Amino acid sequence: MTHAPHAPLPRRRDLAVRAAVEQELVTEDRSPVAALLDVAAVREQARALHAAFRAVAAPDQPVLHTFAVKASSLVPVLRLLADEGIGCEVASPGELALARAAGVESGRTVLDSPAKTGAELREALALGIALNADNPQELARLDALAPPPGAKLGLRVNPQVGGGSIGAMSTATATSKFGFPLRDAGAREGIVRAYLDRPWLTRLHAHVGSQGIPLELMTEGVRAVHELAEEINAATVRRDGRRQIDTLDLGGGLPVNFASDAVDPSYAEYARLLAGEVPGLFDGTYGLVTEFGRSLLAKAGTVLARVEYAKTSGGRRIALTHAGAQLATRTVFAPDAWPLRVAAYDPKGRPKTGEPVVQDVAGPCCFAGDLVARERPLPLLEESDHAALLDTGAYYFSTPFGYNSLPRPGVYGYTVGEDEAVSFATVREPQSLREIVAESGGAERDALRAPHD
Repeated sequence: MTHAPHAPLPRRRDLAVRAAVEQELVTEDRSPVAALLDVAAVREQARALHAAFRAVAAPDQPVLHTFAVKASSLVPVLRLLADEGIGCEVASPGELALARAAGVESGRTVLDSPAKTGAELREALALGIALNADNPQELARLDALAPPPGAKLGLRVNPQVGGGSIGAMSTATATSKFGFPLRDAGAREGIVRAYLDRPWLTRLHAHVGSQGIPLELMTEGVRAVHELAEEINAATVRRDGRRQIDTLDLGGGLPVNFASDAVDPSYAEYARLLAGEVPGLFDGTYGLVTEFGRSLLAKAGTVLARVEYAKTSGGRRIALTHAGAQLATRTVFAPDAWPLRVAAYDPKGRPKTGEPVVQDVAGPCCFAGDLVARERPLPLLEESDHAALLDTGAYYFSTPFGYNSLPRPGVYGYTVGEDEAVSFATVREPQSLREIVAESGGAERDALRAPHD
């Protein structure tokens, strides 16, 4: 699939919306909502990530960039990223199965779940997948499994550097559920001892958080991990003359700007900050792993929904669409933390340009709070128009919420040719009503009936 490199992202998006309406990806009856993914935008972000770290890393320093599968659990998306040299960070058996289905090699996969079962640990060891143990009990399970030589094993530590603006996304607070706490009384000494007692622990991992975490706080967490690795390696050099830790996993979490089309902050900005504040990170001593998710895909995605009705209530204009909490779950339940831009298009998929009118944009779910935008000034949305939820390439349409048994939308990757013609590739078919019934126990309809019923 080719694309038009001269066309900026907003132009490509407008062309894709119009084409989606013309090609009936969004229709009145069968598919009133569709998810569109800009393939060129995904490739551009993947290449920007590689370039950012190449610019600061030592020559030939191993750097593995992985994608947090939870941000888009769609096999074709994982395959696209793999083609761009991005591996997978997985946090469940399902995510690992998706990564394997996408053809991502075990050596380019990292397992980070905070609640790994014994079966997951055994599978990871058997496949040669890197994993980071989250707590002392998990470490004891690894002890019992006697890891084979060459296993890629480490500990996830919580540097306890504090939280960002969204508590639920902050994983390095004093009481976070993730990792070995680094600043608790006696904890640091215990972590060092864990490495001294286990020569097969060769990695160290931390993840400060995701959306709402400033770059400075992310960098502080990385500095803490680097300093701990240096301390552990100094101890192992004194013991037997070797630096035991050879790889640092920096996590991901680059926040996304949801206020405009600008990619801000950028990977280059973050890499330069790391190089300036933690210079030893890029001197070639350690191999590096990253686990970015949302920042690779958010700008590439658009949820396009037909406006079914437009009404006025209490003087407020309300556009009722087919995209609500079942797709924009975080935005609906935590609107201040997860605001989304909304773009207005007419029935033919052309941008609307009328005077802004303050209005609510509502979804189809049967509760009053199902609003994706509140009191938003937009060109007036009317019946048969289209509302587009922007920056939704990560999480929003890949992991829908089954409220009201609303069907999952079709997901379509798109490219724009030199002539501005749009080509679509189906990533996931729209969910059928038959599939909804099947996954809701349709085949077991009579399972709860008494024999005489």
